[in-house]
Amino acid sequence: MISRILAAAAEGETHNPLIPAVYDLVWSSVVFAILLVFFWFKVLPNFKKTLDARTEAIEGRLEAAEKAQAEAAAKTANIEAEQSAARAEASQIREEARAEAAAIGAEIKETAQAEAARLLAAAKSQIEAETQAALVALRAEVGSLAVDLASSVVGESLKNDKLAANVVDSFLAELETKKK
Repeated sequence: MISRILAAAAEGETHNPLIPAVYDLVWSSVVFAILLVFFWFKVLPNFKKTLDARTEAIEGRLEAAEKAQAEAAAKTANIEAEQSAARAEASQIREEARAEAAAIGAEIKETAQAEAARLLAAAKSQIEAETQAALVALRAEVGSLAVDLASSVVGESLKNDKLAANVVDSFLAELETKKK
């Protein structure tokens, strides 16, 4: 179709409005070349600078974020290590407290046993003293009863202390041998 239009223009037919004149094509090409050079040397470098600046800013922020993330990871690892150390220390303190409690318990038990032994010994000595006092009182009472009984049986007075003591001792000895 373009070839027909060109052929018709060459034959001298009327000018087709769809085809520009040659001078329009030349001047349009010159303006296009000027605009192309202007954009190539002025606009495109500024555009590249802006893109490079944005790229650097983004990369800087990414580096800062990675650095912050690495610091956070290091701090997290440090905190975890401190927590682990604190747990180990707490466990050690608990074990020491248990051992100390066991030692204190053993000491208290030993003290209580010693106190119980002391109280038992004191009670035994008190019982022995009371038993001796009761035996002395009983001997005296039994002796006087035996002397009175013997006096009434024998019919003589055993008011002689030496003779009465011999009679009481022999009577008590006889009772003890029967008891065994």
